[in-house]
Amino acid sequence: MTATSALVLKEAPRRSRTVRIRGARPGFWVYAGLAVVLVASLFPLYFSFLIGSGDSTTLRDPARSWIPGGNFIANALSVMNDPAVNFWLALWNSLWSSTVIAVSVVVFSTLAGWAFAKLRFRGGKVLLSFVVATMAVPQQLGVVPLYILFSEIGGTGQIGAIVVPALTSAFGVFWMTQYLQQAVPDELIEAARMDGASMIRTFWTVGVTAARPAAAMLFLFTFVTAWNNFFWPFIVLDRQNPTLPVALSLLQSNYFVDYSIVLAGVVLATLPLLLLFAVAGKQLVSGIMAGAVKG
Repeated sequence: MTATSALVLKEAPRRSRTVRIRGARPGFWVYAGLAVVLVASLFPLYFSFLIGSGDSTTLRDPARSWIPGGNFIANALSVMNDPAVNFWLALWNSLWSSTVIAVSVVVFSTLAGWAFAKLRFRGGKVLLSFVVATMAVPQQLGVVPLYILFSEIGGTGQIGAIVVPALTSAFGVFWMTQYLQQAVPDELIEAARMDGASMIRTFWTVGVTAARPAAAMLFLFTFVTAWNNFFWPFIVLDRQNPTLPVALSLLQSNYFVDYSIVLAGVVLATLPLLLLFAVAGKQLVSGIMAGAVKG
């Protein structure tokens, strides 16, 4: 073998790796598709802000301008100061209930997911199948018996009536089970047991650490779902103690509906979620990538 052929053989893998890296770069159509998705996602929020910054005639005006007006602050203050809405109480109720529900779902789902994924016990697969099958049951089927139950114990009209039924989640259990099955190798658990770690300590040091990326995403999904939940809170709560979606629905209970005020309230209800994504989005992405690299 000559020196030239040996040099070619050494350079070949390096060139192939360079080609693969260049081929993995997104092209024009990828960015175009992402731009379309971004515009389609932001348009409803922008349209709500556009109508919310106008007056009562803006929505029905065929020649409306697509530039926001200057009435958003006035419309937002009308929502906040409306005594029938109880905006600040509704905001606190939504924030408190959504946080409690999200934290509870993450804790119980991580515990159950660890048990289903890494513990061997009789009937585990059947029980997991039963938990997953409950996701096929519509929420509407349980509304009547659930309302009767809370009515008998005096829980209607209380925030606990929307918190207690949502403390666990079948989707959360399935989510954490699938993640922990792939993220935590059995050899790591055996090594921890050989070092004398108990099951609780193994779960805390190995399971919780590995589950952080999935738990962060589950917290975010659950918080957003609880924040936007309208059906059950509308049934079980009253006007004196509402959540934010229920309170905003009261803006449409009059004979004349001013949609500029209604949509201003919708924007106000969306701002906390946007703030949550802005603050936690980067940490969530970095946690997911770290979990993917470790897995």
